[in-house]
Amino acid sequence: MTTTTPTTRASTVAFDHVSAVLPTMEALRGEADRLAAWGTDLADRMLAGARLLAAGNGGSAAEAQHLTAELVGRFDGDRRAFSAICLHGDTSALTAIGNDYGFDEVFARQVTAHGAAGDVLMLLSTSGTSGNLLRASHAARGKGMTVWALTGATPNPLADLADDVLSLPGRGANVQEAQLVAIHALCRVFDARVRDRIGASR
Repeated sequence: MTTTTPTTRASTVAFDHVSAVLPTMEALRGEADRLAAWGTDLADRMLAGARLLAAGNGGSAAEAQHLTAELVGRFDGDRRAFSAICLHGDTSALTAIGNDYGFDEVFARQVTAHGAAGDVLMLLSTSGTSGNLLRASHAARGKGMTVWALTGATPNPLADLADDVLSLPGRGANVQEAQLVAIHALCRVFDARVRDRIGASR
């Protein structure tokens, strides 16, 4: 009789997790055109002075902050900085709004404060059901902003509220892992578009 050692069981768990992300990544491959469109549109808007706002909860908050860091900093090479704000980054504002208005308003009130017509709000969620993201989407619509959502499988409420959605199948953790690849693909397109536009304007 074969006995499964702890090491073998742990290896199986790890193998199963890595294997589970593959169908999600394969679905992401089919979204390359959407990511190309988002990256190009975002670069054109931001070169004209628009801003990106981004939000998520938990791990998705980390992904949102990763995106804004790439735009304010750099991704593919040196270039000018762009205005991108992660809405959970200001902890004093976040906790004050949560305390005074409730957690569902922590992003919406900041969208109302910082957003303007022509700006983009990027919302990240594996479930697509977070109340604070749904409220933020409504607030963005009221400001004339464009809402893009990265979510898990559809249908879900956030996908229904967004102007465009990239939805992926799979477990939450695997969706979140694929969303980071999506963010990097968007940033690569963004930087390429910025280089093309700046070069053409010289």
